Amino acid sequence: MPDEKIDTLVIGGGQAGLVMSHRLKQRGLSHLVLERHRIAERWRSERWDGLKFQFPNWSVRLPDFPFPHSDPDAFSSTDVIVKFIEAYADFVSPPIRCGVAVTRLAQRGGGGFIAETADGTISADNVVVATGPYQRDIVPDLLRDHPVFQVHASGYRNPGQLPPGAVLVAGAGASGAQIAEELLQAGRCVYLSVGRHRRLPRRYRGRDLIWWLADMRLDQMTPEERGSARLGPVISGAYGGRTIDFRSFAADGMVLVGRLEAASHGVIEIAPGLAESLSDGDLVYNTFLNTVDEYVKRRHIDLPEDPDAHNTVANPPCVTAPLTRLDLAAEGISAVIWATGYGMDFSWIDVPVLDERGDAVHRNGISAVPGLYFLGLQWLSKMNSSFLSGVGDDAEVLADHILARQ
Repeated sequence: MPDEKIDTLVIGGGQAGLVMSHRLKQRGLSHLVLERHRIAERWRSERWDGLKFQFPNWSVRLPDFPFPHSDPDAFSSTDVIVKFIEAYADFVSPPIRCGVAVTRLAQRGGGGFIAETADGTISADNVVVATGPYQRDIVPDLLRDHPVFQVHASGYRNPGQLPPGAVLVAGAGASGAQIAEELLQAGRCVYLSVGRHRRLPRRYRGRDLIWWLADMRLDQMTPEERGSARLGPVISGAYGGRTIDFRSFAADGMVLVGRLEAASHGVIEIAPGLAESLSDGDLVYNTFLNTVDEYVKRRHIDLPEDPDAHNTVANPPCVTAPLTRLDLAAEGISAVIWATGYGMDFSWIDVPVLDERGDAVHRNGISAVPGLYFLGLQWLSKMNSSFLSGVGDDAEVLADHILARQ
């Protein structure tokens, strides 16, 4: 017999779990939230000191709870976001237990689920998995046996954490770009490995990217409308928020290299195609600008033109004559930061709702197994599903679905 029986179990105490609790409470539905560490744990322990949130203050919100700020166009630090989520937890007052990890989730005979924890087993009619999209660090094996200092972006804190010398940042997504710029500003010699990416403007025609996504309803785009594109946009809220241009980084002294392909004894082979990657990023960038221009013209929106945004910086020498090999010792590279993304870890879910890659199979967060749901994943139902401002809509759909099962 299980040690405890509840109606709905919410696994995860970040923003998604808290919002789910709020939606369930609004419908008078009994539930319990389990969090393996602390509320908003990944915001606390897996973000670097200088991180600036990628969304302007005016766009930050959770259901029925506005974000306090003095500058709507500024970008907040991690500790401000943590305090906001903590304040939201006080507002929601969820039935939550912290320090309790679910080690296995299985189906219960006759329907429902059994969740195993170190504190015992819990039987639930419904389960909402709200553990977030960043569960497992992805680190290539290229330098596994090399003694150079290595850390994933989730474990990076500040430039002082790294040994003296040059730094290689592997990965030029949003995190890699912001970390590389921070290191450059700190006076470090920085090598940045750039592969395929989607470059978008921070601001255009006087409005932030997030404003354009919302006004054009691109943030409502569904996974089916998105197609196979999986890359997130390269944007940053650092230094007041400005458009990322890797060529400008190079003009300031950063060395751009292509994708890291192989390594032996501290010598890394660099794949060709750096210039092509930058050109592909430019294509995404300019296509977006043109889409905005067409939208402004069609809707007769009175906003100033922004011709400077269309200007392209010339390719620097590190792009026209790219490195094909990178000898860490010869270049004085003492540290490597792997900004290579994250993967899912649903290995504890012993229910047939995962595909061959271990990703959740669902439709707008609703799995094929009655009573099992997912929340807070990227592109759960639309682009903004994993945004602070978007998770509430998905939670409302799931709460209504759970209510209908009563």
